[in-house]
Amino acid sequence: MSLINISLCLSYIPKIRIKQAENGKKYINIVCAKRKELGKYEETHTVFCSQTKEEREAGAEKIYIGSGKEFIPQSSQPVTPESIDAMPPIGDEDDGLPF
Repeated sequence: MSLINISLCLSYIPKIRIKQAENGKKYINIVCAKRKELGKYEETHTVFCSQTKEEREAGAEKIYIGSGKEFIPQSSQPVTPESIDAMPPIGDEDDGLPF
């Protein structure tokens, strides 16, 4: 599993792109796309406002509002009987355990 940490610049979002639902909440459709090359700060993804079909067909410029960096958490190795056997003993020192 990978995660993408994203930083958005809210100042770049045109107010016309923000829609208000019947419940009063405000929404915006955005796209997160993988970059062809790493960014200045090693960003792997870019974020921009979604375009309508007409805007895409007309070749309208994208409104870039942020960027992101892929993060792949390192999973820990599973504990197996063999890996427990390979661990060093704790010795006789007081480890605070009641047993």
